Amino acid sequence: MDRGTRGELLGRVAEAVGSVTVAHPTRVAVDGPPAAGKTTLADELAVVLRAQGRDVIRATIDDFLFPRAQRYPRGEYSAEGCYFDTHDHQALNRVLLDPLGPGGNRRFQPTVYDHSTDTLLSPPVATAPADAVLVFDGVFLLRPELIDRWDLRVFVSTSLEKTVDRAMIRERRVSSQANIERRWRERYIPAQQFYFATVHPTRYADIVVHNDKPQLPVWEFRTP
Repeated sequence: MDRGTRGELLGRVAEAVGSVTVAHPTRVAVDGPPAAGKTTLADELAVVLRAQGRDVIRATIDDFLFPRAQRYPRGEYSAEGCYFDTHDHQALNRVLLDPLGPGGNRRFQPTVYDHSTDTLLSPPVATAPADAVLVFDGVFLLRPELIDRWDLRVFVSTSLEKTVDRAMIRERRVSSQANIERRWRERYIPAQQFYFATVHPTRYADIVVHNDKPQLPVWEFRTP
């Protein structure tokens, strides 16, 4: 393991992205539990890559949700529902990951869903340069339905208890403390425990970032 500053970590991850040699856009997964710091890391990585002259497509699993009416057949606080019923992986593969992958035409859509209005979207199709980088963050990205779609896999790890504390700070303006804690303890944390137990995502990660202290991260590189 290595320990260093945030900038050192981002530099190393950007180097790993640059070392990927494929004939299509490089698809980078940034996986990890809710409130682990995935989105922040992905946003910061996109800034570094753009500063290096790369064309970056920034996307997230939150824009590939099923509509709310379909997401909760097992109940709003169901951990199984969180894992099995939340995300439209077929649409994600069809409109984004496969077009940017081997044999794809590089014509993609970065989203199919608007969380704020709970509506399905069909944005204009864009064409990615062959040397573009997709930086994609979200939960459960190394599951069987998606595992072979990534060219570089990053897992942001932190203690599940710490994610509750972070959620309390992050979401206190939009939800009550009791509701936040219930969602984490009944839905999100058990769903992550199921994911860890059945998929073992860190086994498939090229880079594991231990993010308990975001400004002093610890990381493991498993790339060749």
